[in-house]
Amino acid sequence: MKQILNRLFNHQSLTREESAEVMKNIGAGMYNESQIAAFISVYLMRSIELDELIGFRDALMSMAIPMDLSDFDPIDIVGTGGDEKNTFNISTCSCFVLAGAGYKVAKHGNYGATSISGSSNVLEYYGAKFTTNVDVVRRSLEKSGFAYLHAPFCNPAMKNVAPVRKNIGVRTFFNVLGPLISPIRPRYQCLGVYNLKMMRLYNYIYQRLGTNYTIVYTLDGYDEISLTDDCKIVNNFGEYVYSPEQLGFQRAKQEELWGGTTVEHAAEIFMNVLDNKASDAQRNVVVINSAFAIQTRCPEKSLEECKAEAIESLVGGKAKEAFVKFEEIYHL
Repeated sequence: MKQILNRLFNHQSLTREESAEVMKNIGAGMYNESQIAAFISVYLMRSIELDELIGFRDALMSMAIPMDLSDFDPIDIVGTGGDEKNTFNISTCSCFVLAGAGYKVAKHGNYGATSISGSSNVLEYYGAKFTTNVDVVRRSLEKSGFAYLHAPFCNPAMKNVAPVRKNIGVRTFFNVLGPLISPIRPRYQCLGVYNLKMMRLYNYIYQRLGTNYTIVYTLDGYDEISLTDDCKIVNNFGEYVYSPEQLGFQRAKQEELWGGTTVEHAAEIFMNVLDNKASDAQRNVVVINSAFAIQTRCPEKSLEECKAEAIESLVGGKAKEAFVKFEEIYHL
């Protein structure tokens, strides 16, 4: 690690193979927390190279617990995190909206690192017990349409990094890696990113991996379609910019999407959305993110059709039904 750090401090980059080797060593517990923190800090000072990122991914995927859900062909809806907006759990809500609308969703998520409540926080709050038991995961997909893959369980190599990430408390390249290391290797993914540079990076990666994808970013800094400003959308077919009004919604205020100061507060907002008791801004942002996720899975459908499906699932109570069935199965 000393040699690697000296190279990186001298503004050199790692090859894909070298990056994979370092990440395997981190996973094997060969470095202490101070060394890992120093390594992570390098990439807070400079941008990560594409070969470095793919090398890290190669290593983590080789160490992940294998799980084949290809017969379900599920979509993953995820954000990089790290936008420092502390929104409520928008993408997790959207997962249940899609499940309620009849789609299969397998979300790869984690505890919040730079926000109060990540997807793991809110699901655990309501009693979910995380598992890598493929029989449980498959049963949940069959019965509820949704399965949850808790990243530290699926990627045990990450356990050596988790305390360092939490103590640093700012976004790192692990925020970038998170959406790329789902053990099921989903063919469909709807991803929120925290800046335009990340959008370009993921665009290159998804093209290389052959993923069916939609990447979203709102220009005032959200890794969601927040409806607080114009948003940029990149997918397999091109790049687009939409205003909230063009998407059919009133412009939201940032404070309306705030996730609160505790996991309990965030979980309350999450449940209000599924119970159709949320504010217009909270409901609208879930609907539009769900609509783009549906369109990722079914690109032949218009956005208006996808919005209608999302609204029917949420307002009609199907999203809540999917959540209840999921919770019954994940109360192991």
